[in-house]
Amino acid sequence: MIRELKTFLTVVRCGTFAAAGKQVGLTQSAVSAQIKNLEESLGIVLFDRTGRTATLNAAGVRAIPLAEQIMALFAAMGTPERLEEYRGELRIGAIGSVQTCLMPSILLRLRQQSPGIEPKLVPGVSLNLLNQVDSGEIDLAIIIRPPFSLPKELDAELVRSEPFVLIVPKDAAIKDPLSMLAENPFVRYDRSSFGGRLVTQFLRKHRIQPNQVLELDELDAIVKMVESGLGVSLIPLAGLWVDNDPAVTIVGLGEQTFHRELVLVSRYGSRQSPPHRLFRDCLADAIPA
Repeated sequence: MIRELKTFLTVVRCGTFAAAGKQVGLTQSAVSAQIKNLEESLGIVLFDRTGRTATLNAAGVRAIPLAEQIMALFAAMGTPERLEEYRGELRIGAIGSVQTCLMPSILLRLRQQSPGIEPKLVPGVSLNLLNQVDSGEIDLAIIIRPPFSLPKELDAELVRSEPFVLIVPKDAAIKDPLSMLAENPFVRYDRSSFGGRLVTQFLRKHRIQPNQVLELDELDAIVKMVESGLGVSLIPLAGLWVDNDPAVTIVGLGEQTFHRELVLVSRYGSRQSPPHRLFRDCLADAIPA
């Protein structure tokens, strides 16, 4: 019945039997058969069926947290109590700056303390990684804190807070940061990203309409554009560019400083598993005090 419960939760996440089938590699009819088996075993109807559509009913809504608890307990049964005995993959999502700056030291500590854990590093932007944790495709992820509430099944732990700074070409005349943003061409941190939304909020707050010449998401690439003289930019003080002595001038924002928060996102049901606890310990060791 574990298989049917897993399929049930996939239907809940995906919204339809067809979408769930694509997620787990089954036909729509196979998904429907598994749900019917589950309903017959429980003696209740989980979905109200009308024609070719199926809608989660009150009994189905009630079953969701119970099914998640059962799946978490089932997973815990197969997890050794001692990390030395653990064997298996740990799927870790990370945004670009985290991959290059934090993950090397985290993965080294993880390897030293539990050689049986096989980390799989999954790159991506914050929103995509969040969705992958929610769907169970990856186990946990370090992302920028979303500007919205997380689903109740997910937990977010603060990793660190990173201040935004203004970067300008080396030969630029230094003025008040707000004046420089208003007067110079602007290389924008992708406004569709969680970090880029913070930049947009800052500009709106100070009523600045910058002369945008380019928009992109990669921090190191933004720095290169500013180095070339293309314009100025607002980016977090994070990533490889900070350690690579870039040919830009970093201008602090003073009292106007704003931050992006990195958070570790995972599902509540798996937070206390030994691999997850070890990962959090390795992450804490990797963050400078």
